[in-house]
Amino acid sequence: MKKTTYIFLKIIIGSFLFSFVALGQGKQSISLLFQNSVGLKGKQSFLKTPFNTAGDKLYMVGHQDGSFPDLGWHVKDEMGGIWHHPIKLMDGFTARITIGTKSYNLDKAISFVNFPFGNKHSYVVGSTPLQIDRYQFVPDQLAGVQIEYAIKNTSNQSLRIQFQLEAISNLMPVWLGERTGMIDSKDKASFNPLLNRWMVKDSLNPWYVVYGSTIKGLANPTILSKQNKPNTSITKTVYEIELKPNAVVYIPFTIAGSAHSSEIALKNYERLQASAAILLQQKKARLDNLNKTVQLKLNDKAIEQSFEWLKYNSDWLVADVEGMGRGIVAGLPDYPWWFGGDMAYTLKGLIAMGRKDLVYSSIDLIQRISEKQNGNGRIVHEVSTNGAVFNPGNVNETPQFISLIWEVFCWTGDLAFLEKYFPAVEKGLNWVLNENDKDANLLPDGAGMMEIHGLTSEMIDVAAYTQKAFADAAQMAMVLKKLDLSIDYQQKADRIKETINAQFWVEKNQSYADFIATKSQALHLISDAIVRADTLGNDWAVNALKLLQDQTIKDTSNQPKGFALHHNWVVNTPMETGIAPKEIAIKALNTAKQFSNPFGMYVTGIDKNIKRDAGEYSYAASVGKNDFTYTGTVMTLPTAVQIISENNYGRTNEAFALLKKVDKTFGYALPGSMYEVSPDYGMMTQAWNVYAYCVPIVKQFFGIKPNAFDREIVLEPLLPDSLTNGKIEKLLIGNNLLSVSFNRNSKALKINVAQSQKNWKLLFKQPSLHYSIWKVNNKLVKPLWKDGYWQIIVNEPIADIVLSN
Repeated sequence: MKKTTYIFLKIIIGSFLFSFVALGQGKQSISLLFQNSVGLKGKQSFLKTPFNTAGDKLYMVGHQDGSFPDLGWHVKDEMGGIWHHPIKLMDGFTARITIGTKSYNLDKAISFVNFPFGNKHSYVVGSTPLQIDRYQFVPDQLAGVQIEYAIKNTSNQSLRIQFQLEAISNLMPVWLGERTGMIDSKDKASFNPLLNRWMVKDSLNPWYVVYGSTIKGLANPTILSKQNKPNTSITKTVYEIELKPNAVVYIPFTIAGSAHSSEIALKNYERLQASAAILLQQKKARLDNLNKTVQLKLNDKAIEQSFEWLKYNSDWLVADVEGMGRGIVAGLPDYPWWFGGDMAYTLKGLIAMGRKDLVYSSIDLIQRISEKQNGNGRIVHEVSTNGAVFNPGNVNETPQFISLIWEVFCWTGDLAFLEKYFPAVEKGLNWVLNENDKDANLLPDGAGMMEIHGLTSEMIDVAAYTQKAFADAAQMAMVLKKLDLSIDYQQKADRIKETINAQFWVEKNQSYADFIATKSQALHLISDAIVRADTLGNDWAVNALKLLQDQTIKDTSNQPKGFALHHNWVVNTPMETGIAPKEIAIKALNTAKQFSNPFGMYVTGIDKNIKRDAGEYSYAASVGKNDFTYTGTVMTLPTAVQIISENNYGRTNEAFALLKKVDKTFGYALPGSMYEVSPDYGMMTQAWNVYAYCVPIVKQFFGIKPNAFDREIVLEPLLPDSLTNGKIEKLLIGNNLLSVSFNRNSKALKINVAQSQKNWKLLFKQPSLHYSIWKVNNKLVKPLWKDGYWQIIVNEPIADIVLSN
């Protein structure tokens, strides 16, 4: 037994030491850390679509086949490659293997595997006995990426190969760089043969990228530029490698950079090169811990897996930019900067996912930028990572920010947080009405979430989110003992609610209106909509719009009224915020279901294509290589709003069916990720996707509604038929860690609750007395009817609640 153990250890240690030697200078292979981890494999049909490997200081975007084509539209062809905001470092790199007289580019991987912390590409090299894997990861808080090629000789003969790395620098500014004096110039590259590394500098700026290997290489003295990008540099380095029979050689490459100095770039490079394996172990450990916080277990394993990976998706989208702050960006590859509206949805999901740190820093960032840009409470819409604001703010974003502050306070109970941002709440509400409500009817005018030309009148989402902002601000003012202000805000909220339900509801369409407008305004928008629907080949929409056009022309009144014209997803916001009366809400929800496809809700209902929706499809393939467009799209956010709306009115089965539609898009094109446009278009990783999962699952299906300031948790589980058992653990509410599990069958519903704090109250609620027998810790209790619910108070930190008949 001892001898066997000794031989086994000798083999393991020998293999471990070999991995050090192969890397040069005694470095440990990062590939070993990937091999002991669980990843998700991609599909062959999507190898020519994007992937990312990301950290909070740098990220890399290429294709799953290992290539780095020009991609993206925001800065055309420049959104891929390696970015260290607010600058780009490289367009990418290509490896080439030469055996004898034959050469092979490693840009057509046969498989791709995504991990929470990095990626793996696998290649075959013609008919040679070589098997090659490429691994990469970006460490936390360091502007660098580590790449490693593991080259295996499967033959019983030694092989000598040449390994060439061609790297393309492209030191250039982020979108809107010119507004802050960031002007691109020619990259100048030089090679240090003693340290086996290249350094490239932008001629006129202190922007640097450093790259190289621990293995001795020979640099090609000829430095070129890409034909269509004269400011780039193309460098080539050749490494002579001897492969023993049935052996593996590991070839590491380190790429690092700085937007400020060569000293910082070199420091990043040297630290990553010296400690890559340790930094990867640290990142893996952090992500493992991230998953253990608010850990979800369900009998639906697909939803469970998506929930876990959305935590990682969110982590990939954190940008920590010097001089700006730390916050979650909207999406990759084309929106790697910050948005006011996107954050409002995303952070409501992330606070329920336990990311208080990220929520706080993101709120701080967007509010500081807004105050600097606007100074009047208006929240900006879009800001690049160099601080240049593209849009100072659509009207909906300020009320959404206000409601976000209240939502976060409910989870944290942090009075200092509320006191810090309440002045911004007051300024924001004043801006919304004083500068955007000319007719003083409490319905602000201006653009909301729908960025359709001409839609700037009284919009339904602006109205609904303004109503909620006043209602939420009333509660904030009450907590802060500003009683007169609380009363004023609540009165405004009540009046806006009444106005929305009276003026926006269009009974003949069984829907809330997209907007309120005069006859002349509406006719112009209807004409544009007919052209849009006709261009998309949607005959049903053209006919419906022409009918609306005829009716509007015949209307003798030019008084403003509601028009259900585009059937944009925002017509569901009164149900999302819960202000629609139930009888109206059910009608509206049934209408909204018509504007969906197998993956979710259309952004604009008149874009629904009946023929195409007959089966599942690739949206990316349907639009081909035309200019980027959001016309005709189905998106995760509209579907999230519909899911939340269905749950708000007790239709949990409808909500869960929609969630399953969204879930079909998880890993559809990029394993472990979910696109912005369903199923495979737009941003390959999108921040607001967490809104579709966290809010419905945590706050509605599990029914966890926190009131941390009062040390109270409302538990109101509303479970769809498909969910029979589940558990959510380590949910952070204030200083309290909550775990809730449920199990049910045809006879009973069993709920287990465990809290880390003893002095918190649990209010358990159910909307109907479906079960006649209620027990807490095996003792009979009698529920009381109050405020439309049957409810009991549970004072024990650990409780078994059993409902049966």
